[in-house]
Amino acid sequence: MSVVSARGLTKVYDSTAVPVHALRGIDLDIAPGSFVSIVGPSGSGKSTLLNLIGCLDHPTSGSLTVVGEDVTVLGREARARFRGDHIGFVFQDFNLIPVLSAFENVEYPLRLLRGGATGERRRQVQEILAAVGLGEIGGKRPTELSGGQKQRVAVARALVTGPQLVLADEPTANLDRDTALLVLELMKKMRDEFGTTFLFSTHDPRVVHEAEQIFTIEDGLLRSGGGAS
Repeated sequence: MSVVSARGLTKVYDSTAVPVHALRGIDLDIAPGSFVSIVGPSGSGKSTLLNLIGCLDHPTSGSLTVVGEDVTVLGREARARFRGDHIGFVFQDFNLIPVLSAFENVEYPLRLLRGGATGERRRQVQEILAAVGLGEIGGKRPTELSGGQKQRVAVARALVTGPQLVLADEPTANLDRDTALLVLELMKKMRDEFGTTFLFSTHDPRVVHEAEQIFTIEDGLLRSGGGAS
């Protein structure tokens, strides 16, 4: 079973005088545990597709199944619950909460979505911080961390709830070459250990090079898709 399956997926923004057709009938399938890049020029529809898969937006038409759920029929609150249970997010600008420590940033989705015993939450957070190589700096705030450390905290936060799917929007854009490669290797390690599917929207050739499957979008159309060359 595909972790993501779309058929005839469209998205039209009609809030302006001239409707904008962001996606024009996308068909794709993404296998569980894969490492996938969506590439294309700015304005091609990459971010729109990621937002639909991440249940941050609703398609205009077509079908979209994510981890076995038809997400097109979910209302706003149901989509929010589904995101919390099944999807993690990694952003190019890290999106860490500056007044919280690294530990608290990673703990935040657990507190927000699941509650539960404090001791169990702490154990989960400490384990995932150790897995990304940051077990000793959980008390530091984002301003005290390097760019690579911030992104590793963001990866830990995305994985702490045990999602089947992680969506990463330009996750290496603010990192130098060596740090970007380290973060990508970390993500592949996490994929191998946890079976998580990683889906990237990116312009970065370093990410594309590491992908096992590449989808190219232009003008809202899927121009190509398949294994990496």
